[in-house]
Amino acid sequence: MSLRSLTITAAAYAFVGCATAATPGRALSPAEIDALAGRAMKEFAVPGMAIGIVKDGKLVFARGYGVRSVAGAGAVDADTVFAVGSNTKAFTTAALAILVDEGKLKWDDRVIDHLPEFRMWDPYVTREFTIRDLLTHRSGLGLGAGDMMFVTPTDFTRHDLTHALRYLKPASSFRSRFAYDNLLYGVAGDVIEAVTGQSWEDFVTQRILAPLRMNHCAVSRGRLPATAGIAAPHLAEGGAVHAITPLEVTSVAPAGSIYCNVNGMATWVATQLGHGKAPDGTRLFSEAQAEEMWTPQTMLPVAGPRAQHTRTHFSAYGLGWLLEDVDGYLRVSHNGGLPGMVTHVGMLPELGVGVIVLTNQQQGAALEAVSLQLLEAYAGVPKRDWVVLAAESKKAREEHIRSADAQNAPATSGPKWTPANPDAYVGSFADPWRGAATISREQDALRLTFSHTRSLSGLLSPVSLNLFVVRWDDRTLNADAYVRFVTDYSGKVAGFTMQAVSAATDFSFDFQDLDFTRTAPPQ
Repeated sequence: MSLRSLTITAAAYAFVGCATAATPGRALSPAEIDALAGRAMKEFAVPGMAIGIVKDGKLVFARGYGVRSVAGAGAVDADTVFAVGSNTKAFTTAALAILVDEGKLKWDDRVIDHLPEFRMWDPYVTREFTIRDLLTHRSGLGLGAGDMMFVTPTDFTRHDLTHALRYLKPASSFRSRFAYDNLLYGVAGDVIEAVTGQSWEDFVTQRILAPLRMNHCAVSRGRLPATAGIAAPHLAEGGAVHAITPLEVTSVAPAGSIYCNVNGMATWVATQLGHGKAPDGTRLFSEAQAEEMWTPQTMLPVAGPRAQHTRTHFSAYGLGWLLEDVDGYLRVSHNGGLPGMVTHVGMLPELGVGVIVLTNQQQGAALEAVSLQLLEAYAGVPKRDWVVLAAESKKAREEHIRSADAQNAPATSGPKWTPANPDAYVGSFADPWRGAATISREQDALRLTFSHTRSLSGLLSPVSLNLFVVRWDDRTLNADAYVRFVTDYSGKVAGFTMQAVSAATDFSFDFQDLDFTRTAPPQ
């Protein structure tokens, strides 16, 4: 099927009148949902979960399960606030849609016409880059390019992230391939500020959250009401689940900083299903812009067991939304994730139904299991046990990671190598986009420390000639990396590159994009 016909098909799916949509299936009962949530939480070690279901513009189910924190911060309910992560992206595209409706910009405006300082690696790409390109993950950059400027707490500003784009080398040609990014959504926020004179934070608060009366939701943790009950992020390690420090992403807020609860997200989902009109009749954006956001922009491959189960034939990214056919219906969805917390929004617009799943653990399998089980009940398809299927998928992925790690591990045969002169590696280094890093002596060991953050510092363990592994002091990062030093023609250490040790490392640790060169020798 051609791209053009896919686009037309998806648009036709999306705009069947949702308010009067028929339901071919039977919704799960509250008791069945309770059992589903309990099974998913147990299987995937999730401390707390909140579930909301919107049908024909109304919140028909809202309930919390488990605890906000294993440290004892209280029970999760429909008012418990979670970091929604990349579900923020749809709010940013909606903000732009409002401005398109007002004639203040167009989706295909060039970014440099609003932000003259915007630069990409390639001058041609800089000149041709549009607002639409900011939102569709087709820039030519690699997966998660530049994310290490915010994935651990840093002092980088949004301006720093935008400036760094000019130093990030492309991984593919412009508009040829999907590769998820965050930094360009930050640029989209800059466009909103340039056009309106308001920060992204103020614009989204005043033009989206306030009109929709999402009173217990905010564009950042710091803007939440003092009375908000906030869920803590958690990691599962060594058979135990423990709370971790929340990551604030203010420097790239338009990509992932919003906090919200099931009740607030239900109004948001109802407005999406209403094609820009809220349940109380408030018009946020036009039907034309709703259709634009749900029209495929960047095609994605369709493969794997889940696609076979759901008879998925196409998958694409729209403007802030993932679009695919599931069981004969268009599914509009998105996941959101920050360290220790993942969330999901999924909708079947033809059936007027939307599902919200918020969790406070980093295991995404629970989201897929709960959401698909709920949506397929409405779709009336043969019942499958998505908790079991998600567990099987998780097991297969873990086996794939073990195999990939074993295959990619460097050869270590022979006597263990140690550097004859550790001081040869000591000094200051710099990467064009990430900035400075230092190699220092710590007794008999070497230590790598990144600038702009306290989290990326760790000892280097030798592996083979000029190859080390950095093991970060913060063991919650799960992001140890190889460090390979290069020498100049005189044999002196001139710089180093990096690569994640494990395929399980989150893609936002984009070590592979770093290229450090020496800026100062040891003192």
